[in-house]
Amino acid sequence: MNWFGFALAAAFALFTGFNDAGALVGLGLRLSARGLPPMPAVVMLALAATLAPAVLGTAVAATLGERLVGAGGDERTATALTAAVTAAVLVTAALAARGLPTSLTLALIGGIAGAGLGAGLAVDWPILGSVLLTAAIAPCVGALAALGVHRLLTAVPAYEGAGRRLRWLHAGALGMSCLAYGANDGQKMIAVYAAVQGGTAARYAASPLALVTIGGCFLIGGLLGLPRLAAALAGRLGTGRPDAAVVTELSGAGVVLGTAALGAPVSMTQSLSGAMVGTGLTGGSRRVRWGGVLRLGRAWLLTLPTAFAVGVAGCLLVRTAVH
Repeated sequence: MNWFGFALAAAFALFTGFNDAGALVGLGLRLSARGLPPMPAVVMLALAATLAPAVLGTAVAATLGERLVGAGGDERTATALTAAVTAAVLVTAALAARGLPTSLTLALIGGIAGAGLGAGLAVDWPILGSVLLTAAIAPCVGALAALGVHRLLTAVPAYEGAGRRLRWLHAGALGMSCLAYGANDGQKMIAVYAAVQGGTAARYAASPLALVTIGGCFLIGGLLGLPRLAAALAGRLGTGRPDAAVVTELSGAGVVLGTAALGAPVSMTQSLSGAMVGTGLTGGSRRVRWGGVLRLGRAWLLTLPTAFAVGVAGCLLVRTAVH
């Protein structure tokens, strides 16, 4: 057991819960007048993030931890991973402090690539390019999907203004979002755990210790981060209609599940944000807070290159200090 690596993986899962759960669960709680209470919703997300990789596979975790950067010996790999995780957390925390729940997955990808370069490891640039292209397209696809989902749901009798039926739809949409998160975005936690302990993500997806550590730390972080980041995302982009949560969650989850089948890491936050814009557009362009959209878009554009630079610098500093 690598205890330093274990502590690093646990801290990363804690921060992931703080950053991600507030945006994912808080979105539905804010937009739905009678959504699930916070505790059951966060527990549902934590269970999905913990168990989905074991059930649905670890293709996304393999892309992050095994394909993006090649191995280069225990010392260089450990140094690169520490620098990558540190860079991702620092960049995401700095943006979150300004009320911008940016993509931790995007920051981790940039951090891994930058730290790998700084450590002299082989970076798979074609894979990095394909991941970036997918990340750029996901919000747009989410917006288009929301327009389509809204049209389908409004064709259902008694959908608009429905009370109990709308609440059930919201619960189902939230469950689908949790599943999508565990199948894709949440796999960054198992990827980090596997990298610090040595071995494949599939191996640790079946490890009780790994699952309990990731799930417990994610749950604690989620409860801590729920109030702050939920308001930052849901309050600045789009509509507050009661049916908005259903359309947004179904659309964002569909996009993320689709990319998970390809093994492409895609941020649930990005997909949901795009879907929220599409949901707002169903009521007219004035329902979308375009200033918030542009501000969040700038944060995404800054996330990966900043994390890349911090990863390179951090890895070079560690190597210089050691040698």
